[in-house]
Amino acid sequence: MHFKNKLKTLIYNALIKKLPALNLQETLVVLAIIGILLLLALPNLMPLISKAKSIEAQTQLKAIYNSEVTYRYINSKFTTDIDELDFVPPKTVKEDGTANYTYTIIEANNVGFKAKAEAITDFDGDGIMNVWEIDENGNPKQIIKD
Repeated sequence: MHFKNKLKTLIYNALIKKLPALNLQETLVVLAIIGILLLLALPNLMPLISKAKSIEAQTQLKAIYNSEVTYRYINSKFTTDIDELDFVPPKTVKEDGTANYTYTIIEANNVGFKAKAEAITDFDGDGIMNVWEIDENGNPKQIIKD
């Protein structure tokens, strides 16, 4: 019987014992400080965000290049019709996808081609959209920097 009472006392003490925790005001102050730090750091991070998103354009343009080269081996010419290539453009963010660029083939003939990736969103809010191009040499070039 004595053991039962001791156990009840231990459980009761454990239940009513206050645990150290943050109150609502302290939590709000911490969140406000984090928000201020993010606002200070965000302008410095924008070039990194633009650079990271431009990797998508470079990767997809390389895929177009590879598809164009394969098409040329088979047909002895490059094509302006993106549907004839073994390339499916990714869905853009406006189409509920993840891509930030649209892809088009500007020109193509027997000896060369030029494809373009145009940003559909302004990454840093300055009104300038990022544009990349690739040609038969296979090196993506940034035409308009965002």
